[in-house]
Amino acid sequence: MEKLSNFIDGTYCPPVSGSYIDNYEPATGKVYCHIPDSDDKDVEQAVKAAETAFPVWSAMSAEKRGEILVKLSEGIRSRMDEFVAAESRDNGKPISLAASVDIPRAISNFHFFATAIEHFASESHYMEGLGVNYTVRKPLGIVGCISPWNLPLYLFSWKIAPALAAGNCVIAKPSEITPYTAYLLGKVAQEAGLPAGVLNILHGLGGKVGDAIVKHPKIKAISFTGGTKTGEYIARTAAPMFKKLSLELGGKNPNIIFADCDFDEMIKTTIRSSFANQGQICLCGSRIFVERAIYDKFKTVFVEKIAKSKVSNPEDPEANLGAVVSKPHMEKVLSYVELAKEEGGTILTGGERVLLEGDYSEGYYIRPTVIEGLAYDCRTNQEEIFGPVVTITPFDTEEEVLMMANSTMYGLAATLWTSDLQRAHRMADKIQSGIVWINSWLVRDLRTPFGGVKASGVGREGGWEALRFFTEPKNVFVKY
Repeated sequence: MEKLSNFIDGTYCPPVSGSYIDNYEPATGKVYCHIPDSDDKDVEQAVKAAETAFPVWSAMSAEKRGEILVKLSEGIRSRMDEFVAAESRDNGKPISLAASVDIPRAISNFHFFATAIEHFASESHYMEGLGVNYTVRKPLGIVGCISPWNLPLYLFSWKIAPALAAGNCVIAKPSEITPYTAYLLGKVAQEAGLPAGVLNILHGLGGKVGDAIVKHPKIKAISFTGGTKTGEYIARTAAPMFKKLSLELGGKNPNIIFADCDFDEMIKTTIRSSFANQGQICLCGSRIFVERAIYDKFKTVFVEKIAKSKVSNPEDPEANLGAVVSKPHMEKVLSYVELAKEEGGTILTGGERVLLEGDYSEGYYIRPTVIEGLAYDCRTNQEEIFGPVVTITPFDTEEEVLMMANSTMYGLAATLWTSDLQRAHRMADKIQSGIVWINSWLVRDLRTPFGGVKASGVGREGGWEALRFFTEPKNVFVKY
């Protein structure tokens, strides 16, 4: 059985400990490879390699760094089929989703920041009769990038690309649940001519190698996407060390539907925003609020369509949903369905594990689930489930739905459906969220700031925000 390796100083190497972790294929429930069980010794090796590489990489022109990152993006594209197959197998998502979303977006991430860095400008401030101030932005040095399992290469590259473009060296840790495309990325980096030590990829458990990255005194910043509890720990640990932090955490996103919406367009999009990637996207709208005038119509049509959704193995071209990422996660999601029943909810469709046949009989499949009859402030409606489970709730007024929408500790994204332009602006202004989509969902312009408020995180990713995060400003004054 294949053993993956860490990628340190431009080469693949085994973990210092010699220990490995089982990597399960969600579609089958079986181990299909082993990954390094890295620890602080591997982090130390990576830091030393990055220290050696940093003077060369940071001194390289933005244009030259960009050329290498463009080659990296083209390298992923040239291996498209390999990356798609690996992402689907590692994560459990349909091949069609990996081919249309995950890998194309990873390619775009590298290409976007490869070209953006050439247009990244700083400021100058003229002082009459005195002189001029100008701002220089310098790379931080060595930075840590820790990414989650739901969109493995998509979010891995979303962090790495701006960090590298800005001139930093990176110690990167993919999720131990979905390591394979990050492993493949090392090969592409070699072929693209990325200097040794600039990008180091370490595999293993968050409590060991992730913790060592967060605590290492020579790692100047941490960019993390994952659970809010882990984000709290990183903040407590890194703050006394004065590290820069970018934390993209949990979400419990509202989808607010008014009676004057384009009903057909709304239904089509709401199916996607509820269950794309088996509901394992931090931006999915898991709390659906529907104006009472169309609530019964919505419920009938929505439930009928969801009940027909095909849950199947990732290679099935007709699959609407694949497997969730792991057995513990499947059990967590199903436990919330039982909690919803205890809290008085009615399961309108789904709510159970799907058992496939043959090689997939032990896979982690859940039927998409729609629940009604729950109080807006019950646990099911307040806690992040992160699976193919949504609740539907009627409302009567803007004030009522705003209160319910803003009631959670999260504030990542929101979706709003209405034909009333004034209402759209009014609601968008009052929704406590880092992102609001009006009559759409998951439309992403890489130039825009991405992130949430409240317990959904600290800082912003994307565009100039990412390049600012991965650089330190220095003001220089010149007297006349």
